[in-house]
Amino acid sequence: MESGGTSERGFTLLELLVVIAIIAIGSATAALALRDSQGQVLAREADRLAALLESARATSRAAGVPIVWRAGPGGFAWTGLPPGSAPLPTAWLDAGTQAVGNAALVLGPDPIIPAQTVVLARSGTSGQAAQSVAIATDGLRPFSVGALQP
Repeated sequence: MESGGTSERGFTLLELLVVIAIIAIGSATAALALRDSQGQVLAREADRLAALLESARATSRAAGVPIVWRAGPGGFAWTGLPPGSAPLPTAWLDAGTQAVGNAALVLGPDPIIPAQTVVLARSGTSGQAAQSVAIATDGLRPFSVGALQP
């Protein structure tokens, strides 16, 4: 017999697990749908280019030949890679990235190279301002990513 004529019914464990699973799937879908901010895209491109430049610099020192990096339309090119060395990428990860100017970077073969800088930029979209970041070396230390000096 029921006491007081009312029955109390709560959620079963299975019902709670189904609701939690639906919420988790919805949250994961929303997180994957969010795009990287423009600053994150540019920072990732700059970190990647700094690593590629250091890789080419090490290859240049090991092979004893100068390797030259130059920006071009839609990407960049390497000149002087020794035969048999691993090919290096020649395209940006994001099509909106570009190098400002067309100065070439000479990477080696000497351990100390001239101070060099390349500026990466992304044009502003949908009301956002254009962004830029510098990748530089003083010739002795590795290439590193930093903000542009005003």
